[in-house]
Amino acid sequence: MEKTLYHYKAIVTDVYDGDTISVEIDLGLHTFIKDEKIRLNRINAPEVKGKEKPKGIKSRDFLRKKILGKEILLETIKDKDEKYGRYLGEIFLEVEKNKYVNINDLLVEKGFAEYKNY
Repeated sequence: MEKTLYHYKAIVTDVYDGDTISVEIDLGLHTFIKDEKIRLNRINAPEVKGKEKPKGIKSRDFLRKKILGKEILLETIKDKDEKYGRYLGEIFLEVEKNKYVNINDLLVEKGFAEYKNY
């Protein structure tokens, strides 16, 4: 499977659940993509519906608290096999000047998601 990586600054505009967000992506030169859905790469979080709902809401709320409304560094991967046609993304949040944390990994470390290969 061929993957192409791109890196962008983005603002998180919505957190649907623990592994799906919407962003406004800064493409540079005053060009933006608004309301782009991103599926967090390599992880799976509980759903916010059905029997997983209580865990799903906790996962979603943790992610919202961390990144909603904040500027992130987004590494996108266009994966033709992703079943909903979304871009896959690695999310990085600057926690100190030039020090970033990978939010995908943080969700797993804190027990709000698990690693999963798609």
